[in-house]
Amino acid sequence: MAPRYEEAKLILATDVGSTTTKARLFNKLGNEYRFICTGEAPTTVETPFEDVTIGVRNAVTEIERKMDIKILTDAGIQIRDSEEGNGVDLYVTTSSAGGGLQMMCFGVTKSITAESAERAALGAGAIIMDVVTVDDGEPIFKKVEKTRFLRPDMVLLAGGTDGGAVARVAQAIEILSVAEPRARFGDKFSLPVVYAGNLEAREIVKDTFNKKFALEIVDNIRPTVELERTDPARNAIHKLFMQHVMSHAPGYDELMKWTDVPIMPTPMGEGQMFQTIAKIQDINVIGVGLGGATTNIYSIFDEKFVRTVSANLGMSYSICNVLKQAKAENIMRWLPFDLDEKDLVDILTNKMIRPTTIPQTLDELMIEHATARESIRLAFNHHLFLARPLRGIIPIHEVSKILEITVSGLETYIDMMKIDLIGGTGGLLSHAPKRVQSMMILMDAFQPEGVTKLVQDSVFMMPHLGVLSTVHPQAAMEILEKDCLVHLGTCIAPKNPLEEEKNDETILKMELKMPDGDVLNESFSLGDLKRFPLPLGEEADVSLIPNKKYDVGAGRGHALVTKVQGGEVGVIVDARGRPLKLPTNIDDMKSCLNRWFKEIDMYPV
Repeated sequence: MAPRYEEAKLILATDVGSTTTKARLFNKLGNEYRFICTGEAPTTVETPFEDVTIGVRNAVTEIERKMDIKILTDAGIQIRDSEEGNGVDLYVTTSSAGGGLQMMCFGVTKSITAESAERAALGAGAIIMDVVTVDDGEPIFKKVEKTRFLRPDMVLLAGGTDGGAVARVAQAIEILSVAEPRARFGDKFSLPVVYAGNLEAREIVKDTFNKKFALEIVDNIRPTVELERTDPARNAIHKLFMQHVMSHAPGYDELMKWTDVPIMPTPMGEGQMFQTIAKIQDINVIGVGLGGATTNIYSIFDEKFVRTVSANLGMSYSICNVLKQAKAENIMRWLPFDLDEKDLVDILTNKMIRPTTIPQTLDELMIEHATARESIRLAFNHHLFLARPLRGIIPIHEVSKILEITVSGLETYIDMMKIDLIGGTGGLLSHAPKRVQSMMILMDAFQPEGVTKLVQDSVFMMPHLGVLSTVHPQAAMEILEKDCLVHLGTCIAPKNPLEEEKNDETILKMELKMPDGDVLNESFSLGDLKRFPLPLGEEADVSLIPNKKYDVGAGRGHALVTKVQGGEVGVIVDARGRPLKLPTNIDDMKSCLNRWFKEIDMYPV
């Protein structure tokens, strides 16, 4: 008889990604769980295979070969009866193949209920295909036409506060009913619809939808204007995803038989682990999952969790969309060499049509890293739009907060100066030849302020640990701390809130007391980027004195005394300014990039 989840020793976890299927093997060694081995293979959701289990088998076969063990049988993953037998004690998996979970959101008001519905769907790991609202200004026939044309996996309908008028909610219900959209994977089953709106409209929903859709009614997302409650909708989305979507995707009906733990959307697994880090350490965290088809951003700020997905920004299938949205000049601004725009288009197009290829030259590697910066930057801008106070209420701001919102131009509640840790996961970051490369990608894209720790996923296993944590949290936490997180180091970045900067001025003085007793005294001018080795597991005392225009976390012109953590990269002082402004002159830009890359030993120059 197979062991219970908490008694499992040998654990297999897979992630069926849009491009690559990743298998990770964990084992209990003595009294702790550790990461043992990895296997990867191209995902086989598309023609000619159209069966995700083939890619899973290929990835697991690589583990079998490396470890000289037997896990697979003709029936799938074997769950062993004893420690000496073939197979594993527990098998779990996540997936984002086939486009992941694709949803439409319906609401009454675009800035209130629809925005809350969008946050709920994104938090459940969905890709938002479109948002339709009663007040969006489009003619009703256009809303119906658009809804009928799109083929989502699921629809989330919200609207109205509990006890309020139902007329406008009924209008949204009628639009969805008339359009009668069909599910993405076929017409032979009912499209799942989650209703999370005014409870007074539930009878109308039942009468209208019961024979047309697979209806699930949950608590209102916005029971009052001042309250947002997304958990019931998120839970329902996950349940319906398993019951109605995964079972119809190519090969998933068979994969579901291999495990009795529900398959989790990859972004949901990633988000769960970033939340775990924030909770365990009691800190504010920003994370990114940089995938082949999507770029997912996660933030946990003052215990508020928000996840957003940029469905057309990724590093393989969606890489040309990054080029389209970011523009060629913004990608090429990170390159220290001459490149014709047509050549950039050719290189990125080749990556899109051959998504499993890897860079063959240093120039190609730099191009991928430059594109990754822009993908994360664009996705983070989208994230800031949704990570903001609830709409529809009149908040009482402090004067300083009002000024802050006015200056930044954003209504987000995320303050980068108060972010304690930035983390990254995804194949490109995990497989960067040098850790300093992935650290700089994160720094350039997110532009941390003050003193910020940076970490990354060692071999892209945060999704695996996310689904594992639902049934065996002890194993997930031990592997996360010992084998998953790579501590890159600490970024120190002074900010000038007024953006009045001169290139010749000293903006920061630093005294760094190293663990061996050495004391480093450094001054930094605007545009400097310097790296100071500080080994993993060690920390140093640092005294930071900005000039009167700059802030490192204690206020403009105020000194900050704190500790900085070491890592595989160490400490990087980024005095290039916030927001980061690269030279507009091409020759000056290349000169700066070459100087920075040489200073921090990022690329051979």
